[in-house]
Amino acid sequence: MFCPSCKSLLRPDGENLVCPRCGFDKPIDGSVEALGRTTLEEDLKDVPVFEDLDTMPIDESVLCPKCGNIGAYWHLRQTRSADEPTTRFYRCTKCKHSWREYA
Repeated sequence: MFCPSCKSLLRPDGENLVCPRCGFDKPIDGSVEALGRTTLEEDLKDVPVFEDLDTMPIDESVLCPKCGNIGAYWHLRQTRSADEPTTRFYRCTKCKHSWREYA
């Protein structure tokens, strides 16, 4: 999170996020949005992934963490900044469980 006044990076200080430059502070509410994190569902919303499974590539060396099946559909997405590696999303070919792997 960045300071709305001077655009510096806010730092946690107890129960608040504080700007070391200008002193701006705001309470941390503990939600994933306040911490800049997203869920897998939020990462995948508005993106037509895993809709046409017949055309998706399959990685036959991946083990599903839910059912133990070997094999999963996969695709890559740039979920972080451009200088970070891509995130690989998987969907089990058997139980359709989805998960992600960070490089």
